[in-house]
Amino acid sequence: MKLGFRSSLVLAIGILAAAFYFLGVRPRLQARTELNARARAMRHPAVNVVLAQRAAHTNELLLPASLQALVEVPLYARTNGYLARLLADLGDRVKAGQTLAVIEGPELVQELNQARATLEQVRAHLALARSSAARWQDLGRQNAVAQQEVDEKQAALAAREADVHAAEANVSRLTELVQYQTIVTPIDGVISARNIDIGALVSSGAAGRELFRITQTDTLRVFVNVPQTYVRSVQPGQTAEVMVNEYPSRVFTGKVVRVAGALDATSRTLLTEVQLPNEKGELLAGMFGQVRFRLPASEPPLQVPSNAAVIRGDGTFVVSVSADNKIHYLKVKLGRDFGTQFEILSGLAVGTRVVANPNDALTEGLTVEPILPTPGKKN
Repeated sequence: MKLGFRSSLVLAIGILAAAFYFLGVRPRLQARTELNARARAMRHPAVNVVLAQRAAHTNELLLPASLQALVEVPLYARTNGYLARLLADLGDRVKAGQTLAVIEGPELVQELNQARATLEQVRAHLALARSSAARWQDLGRQNAVAQQEVDEKQAALAAREADVHAAEANVSRLTELVQYQTIVTPIDGVISARNIDIGALVSSGAAGRELFRITQTDTLRVFVNVPQTYVRSVQPGQTAEVMVNEYPSRVFTGKVVRVAGALDATSRTLLTEVQLPNEKGELLAGMFGQVRFRLPASEPPLQVPSNAAVIRGDGTFVVSVSADNKIHYLKVKLGRDFGTQFEILSGLAVGTRVVANPNDALTEGLTVEPILPTPGKKN
């Protein structure tokens, strides 16, 4: 009986001891361990570092651009009348010399007939003046008439000859205007605009409206504005890649054919023309796209992530981690901003460990635990 009581007492004491350990001692030990770890972390905080590296030997320059037709010709009427026939329409492919429409102008035809009749009339007057001048010249040789009268007949002959020349020129002018009643295309291409219907009144000159617009799209002209920083890297003959949203998986290759001889004073950019083959007609004039230049770099720039720069009143710094894992602030000179990367012109060496996204707690000389990025992962 006494043995059973002692066993129960020992068991009760063990339970109380275990409860005291788990409820009192163990939490305190865990808290102390965490506090010590936190203190060590405060003394040697962990920081993410990247290595300062040079950029690739080829830079990519991506710029917005507009696609335009190589040749675009608006057609206007050279004579007045009404549109009688329409032989081509919007979107049709046409050849040079092909008839697009015919204009009828009865007044012009009547004016041409009248001019021809006037020409015959002045020719008859010319014949009479020529015979009269010949007779009076014979009489003048015989001294049968005064020289003054002979000269008058010669002047009348010259006047009649001038009348014939004027009448012939008028007939030629009206004949050409009649020919202009047939609208033909001067180039091969596609009708990209038609602004006239059958029966509409057509006027010539500045008051007339554009009848058709012919566009050549077998080759497109792509205009892009290159920033001043890259003007020396873009030259005629260089390859350019053109991309449009309508073909997200396609890249169209063209060539730089010419550059402007001066920068735009407002935007400080150089207007550059790229010609792009388009035999299949997949691209349309007027599209918006992007042009990508792959620019070789003789000395690739040193780059660090854009969030590694610390800008202060006395300059721009990056936070480096030395070989003994101490923090040092290095004053640097920034170059171009590539969005996620900054170009470093001076103040930093290749391979330097740079703290990514540093905070104010990193003081000069502080010992840290650097964490390098995972191999294969971009900075």
